[in-house]
Amino acid sequence: MKRLQMAPEEADIVDLTHEAAGVARIDGKTVFVADALPGERVLLRRTHRQRKLDYAVTEQVLRASRDRVTPKCPHFGLCGGCALQHLAPEAQLEFKQTQLIENLARLGSVQAERLLPPLRGPVWNYRRRARLGIKLVPRKGKVLVGFRERSSPYVADLHECHVLVEPVGALMTPLGRMVEQLTIASRVPQAEVAVADAAVVLVLRVLDPPAAADLERMAAFEREHGVCIYLQPGGPDTVAPLDPSQDAVPLHYRLPAHDVTIDFEPTDFVQINGALNEHMIDRALAMLEPARTDTVLDLFCGLGNFSLPLARRTAQVVAVEGDDALVRRARRNADRNSVTNVEFHVADLFKDVAGLPWARRAYDRVLLDPPRAGAKEILPVAAASGAKRVVYISCHSGSLARDAGLLVREHGFRLTAAGVMDMFPHTTHVEAMAVFDR
Repeated sequence: MKRLQMAPEEADIVDLTHEAAGVARIDGKTVFVADALPGERVLLRRTHRQRKLDYAVTEQVLRASRDRVTPKCPHFGLCGGCALQHLAPEAQLEFKQTQLIENLARLGSVQAERLLPPLRGPVWNYRRRARLGIKLVPRKGKVLVGFRERSSPYVADLHECHVLVEPVGALMTPLGRMVEQLTIASRVPQAEVAVADAAVVLVLRVLDPPAAADLERMAAFEREHGVCIYLQPGGPDTVAPLDPSQDAVPLHYRLPAHDVTIDFEPTDFVQINGALNEHMIDRALAMLEPARTDTVLDLFCGLGNFSLPLARRTAQVVAVEGDDALVRRARRNADRNSVTNVEFHVADLFKDVAGLPWARRAYDRVLLDPPRAGAKEILPVAAASGAKRVVYISCHSGSLARDAGLLVREHGFRLTAAGVMDMFPHTTHVEAMAVFDR
């Protein structure tokens, strides 16, 4: 990619890319323009060139879109944590719904018979899980804490974050100042955030053992800010409380509509947006429409986020996950909630599991909640189960579109409904739910 030094020029923005760049056509060439919106006329400056397209930044908005809003965060444009703060939340949902529809058509050659209304929750202070970079920068004379910069490996110099759950969004500067005082300040590269209903945990990655004075400073930070610090000197199995002589702080989130409480560990996967997660579970159960006599197969079950609410409404749930540690905790969650009609299994769902006993059984409904790679390998098992309905929760609309095409063309299903869920407001992440009927 060639760097450019060109004079500013005017152009109309005609579209928005999947990565939230405005699209302009100048003398027959496509230009991707950062922070520009469809319908706008902008003064742009091209910064990089490729054979088929150029990249540019917005110097001035000459005619603004009616959907343009003032970003709430002063770091917007520098920080890579958000890409759409300049677009009104309602328009963000329209953008994501369009991405879903286009991906289904382009990658899966399918079209949903009906669109589900977008699921939404709070658009600020929603994020309860995050990984923040930490970097000692001698030339700035301080430690930076935050997400990475846009299109850069550098840690953004953040003072606040409006998408992180409170009080974490206000801890950037205090956390940086605390790390500055450590003897191992240059050896603390990241912090993982885990927010439960009644506790906030910061997992600090430490590449060298902290000195006694370091431990005292961290403990003082805990007391002052009402958080719990864990240290991670190695792999995920090394995560432990700052004071190993004390019991780990219990982490859980409550699903009151289903009388379920989910316990989790600081580095476990939980849905980022707690309020949206509750709406998502409600819709998934409504879309599945299970009868009290049904047996449901829950694939990629994790800690039991869907399994346990489903078990409250059905005869039996068979839940499968590839991570043995998550399955152990899911079983404990079932015990904690006195749920006895759920059966958990460990299996790599990206491999051929058709011969396993649970995979040869018949089911009335199937729920899929795969990671970004999708569920391609397990679709034959879902189809062979005899289930009349499959509900697919997706965190990547591209893999959902591919799998939707397979379910429709190879396994005899119809895509009866699909819609987006705003799990990550102000970002380009498109999370979706799709319903397939045999």
